[in-house]
Amino acid sequence: MNKLSIELSQKASAQQLLIIGVTSAGEQNAEFMQQDKLRKGQLSQAISDGIISGKKGNTQFVMRVNAKEPNLLLVGVGDTPLTLRHYREVLEAAAEAVNSSKHTDVHCTLPQAEYVGIDAQQALTHASLIFQNSQYRYNDESRGKAAKDPAPVLSRLTFPAVGLSEVEAQTAIAQGQLTALGMATTRTLGNLPPNLLNPEALAEHAKAMAKTHGLKCTILKRADMEKLGMGSLLAVAQGSTTAPRIIALEYKGGKGAPIALVGKGVTFDTGGISLKPGAGMDEMKFDMCGAATVVGVMQAVAELKLPINVVGVIPSVENMPAGNAARPGDVVTSMSGQTIEILNTDAEGRLILCDALTWTQREFKPKQVIDMATLTGACIIALGNHTSGLMGNDDALANDLLAASEQTYDRAWRLPLFDEYDEQLKSNFADMGNIGGREAGTITAACFLKRFIENDTPWAHLDIAGTAWVSGAKKGASGRPVPLLVQYLINQAQAEA
Repeated sequence: MNKLSIELSQKASAQQLLIIGVTSAGEQNAEFMQQDKLRKGQLSQAISDGIISGKKGNTQFVMRVNAKEPNLLLVGVGDTPLTLRHYREVLEAAAEAVNSSKHTDVHCTLPQAEYVGIDAQQALTHASLIFQNSQYRYNDESRGKAAKDPAPVLSRLTFPAVGLSEVEAQTAIAQGQLTALGMATTRTLGNLPPNLLNPEALAEHAKAMAKTHGLKCTILKRADMEKLGMGSLLAVAQGSTTAPRIIALEYKGGKGAPIALVGKGVTFDTGGISLKPGAGMDEMKFDMCGAATVVGVMQAVAELKLPINVVGVIPSVENMPAGNAARPGDVVTSMSGQTIEILNTDAEGRLILCDALTWTQREFKPKQVIDMATLTGACIIALGNHTSGLMGNDDALANDLLAASEQTYDRAWRLPLFDEYDEQLKSNFADMGNIGGREAGTITAACFLKRFIENDTPWAHLDIAGTAWVSGAKKGASGRPVPLLVQYLINQAQAEA
């Protein structure tokens, strides 16, 4: 991914492309008026004539008037002030237009108070994130193949520090850019084909990232899991010729117990014996996007140098049908000692997460646990592809995650975990079944995981089945919920300072 040079500058140089917002009604900003004056009112006349539109997301390039002035990109911002959603849409339109051009050096004035109904630091963070994220192109480097889409040529981006000190502005830029780079790592891991990214390969990618960013990396192999009694996780892995892995990434930037992030890493999910339909099964390579999120967040945390302790844990398996695969009706014993009747082998994510949650709590004694998983199709039915499902046992933790989701527009919505839902997991032959029936499937999956939270540890579960990747012509990993979790950890670090 092309890492931009993002800097502060109060005005554009003649060599830069100057991005200016254009409102659909009312007064234009000072930058627009200055450029209009140079052109003897031609820009305002073009607006009056309908040649230039202030409609939100509309873009138009305008040539420079002389060698001392920059070329322009006019971007419609509609009615102001913009909501965060609409501000982000405007930024995305601007970034797309820049990438379609040959401009390598850009000065963007969009993060301005008169346009944006959010604070100046947040506006700058979103601008940095979106422009950096727009540089992402999947590149299968392992086979020496270039990206299908041509790589953007943008190399330098400047913003005016409107209403901010230099330190505040630089902090906002760093947060946005480093979050986007963490998202790029998450997206690439998610996009890699399953023949190139199995649990062993995922462990090697995580190890390489840890080495680059100064993290401690621990990898558990099958023999370690057998010794720990992880019968639930191993039952999922037993049908594959690829060995399972548990990966732990430790970042130590503060004092006290860490916050633990646990991400589901099923590198390919056939459904096992409870085989999935063939249509769309190629997208089951994205069933490790929870794991990829952990890697991306840990990278961002390390680069941001947050004064906080964080551990990321990834249980990783491949779920395959085979003569030795787990069957519906099998009963397995988890690391916690609780027994599970496997009623559906396609409800495998919770079977690997439960052992990972037990190990994480006993090994690292975290003060909070947040797991993220592409866990249930029911979550997509409930919330669509816009919003991640959030459940948990602690109101303060859930509220803090929801606040971070609103700050980043990486949105989540809380669902209940009432005792009545938990009763759906009853089994005649074990402590619980691994599914609770058709109704409330997202909630009963979380109820299952909740049974493995020990000593009332504050815990939250993010079901990202609808948000972790995009289907269709633009198929690919989205990088969510990296922004939500990075913002949450930043907020926690600030609260502890």
